[in-house]
Amino acid sequence: MESILLLAHVEADGKLAKPALEALSAALELGADPGAEPGAELGTHLTVGLVGADAQVAAGQIAGAGAVRVMAVTGDAFAQPRYATDAAAAEALCRAAGAKLVLAPSTSRWSRALPGVAFRLGGRVDTHATGIAILNGVPAVTRWFYRQRMEAVLTRQQRPWMVLLDAGCVPAWSGDAGVAAVETIAVEMPPSRTEVTGIQAPKADQQTIRPDAKLLFVAGAGWTKKQADGKVHGAEAESLILNFLRTAKASLGGSKSLVDLSGEGEAVLQFMTHMNQIGQTGSTPRHPKGLSTCCHGEEPHVVGWRFITERRAINLDANCGWARGKADVLYVADAFEVMREVNRLLGQEAPRG
Repeated sequence: MESILLLAHVEADGKLAKPALEALSAALELGADPGAEPGAELGTHLTVGLVGADAQVAAGQIAGAGAVRVMAVTGDAFAQPRYATDAAAAEALCRAAGAKLVLAPSTSRWSRALPGVAFRLGGRVDTHATGIAILNGVPAVTRWFYRQRMEAVLTRQQRPWMVLLDAGCVPAWSGDAGVAAVETIAVEMPPSRTEVTGIQAPKADQQTIRPDAKLLFVAGAGWTKKQADGKVHGAEAESLILNFLRTAKASLGGSKSLVDLSGEGEAVLQFMTHMNQIGQTGSTPRHPKGLSTCCHGEEPHVVGWRFITERRAINLDANCGWARGKADVLYVADAFEVMREVNRLLGQEAPRG
């Protein structure tokens, strides 16, 4: 089996986030000896490379994973996401490990830096992988093409081969924490023209995109159309949706027709942007459950729901696309009335975390 390097950046609390732990699970499975007895220690070919202000807590967090070597590039300069420092740290770790296969979570930080690192090392990189396994004795990557409509399995002869794994495709690794020896890799700080002065982010109750949420709530253009009384109720639609998102801690998605309304001079939901777009030209999130409202459920919309485990929809049209085998449950009802009642019921309970 080829040697494997897992790259992960340490979060502000000193630990590894869920995407890194998911990538660790994939690396451990890939690095397991196929001839080993059941229950044998995994990761015998695995090296973990950490990048951040300090790596000791993160190394202890994965001490039970069975990695034989933990390396780290640490310092205040490597705590913040920046192409120059992240690329320098990743390059140094790759050269020190000498690994032929480099795995990393598909975070914005690694997605920005690793393609350049692959070029520096004369290797190749593949992004948005949904799985990696041994096929006919060689590593093979699974990923989707053509707006998540075709699944392909790829192999490469070039090394090092860097693979960025999408979040939500592999169960996150969990195990006992402990004490791990960390080998520090020295990196000379590259010239930098940027300085991180702080982070500006919306308050938690104003955040609408929550990748780890248990429920995806998708709004369609019907929320901004005339209702039964012949009037548009945009303000009420915003209130109903935002109240539900805050109480249920759900993530918000939107159909293309809804997010495009802002450019057509139509009534819009003020908090909806193209970042929320789900579907053929949007994102394909992975949540355990999904609820679609005022969306007709045709194929371009449903492509974004391909990885949602349980799909439900609310639509007044019993013959909409969701009713034709695309939803597990279809509620033929008025979304305004349903969400008023749902918010009333949720208001009688303590908010869920």
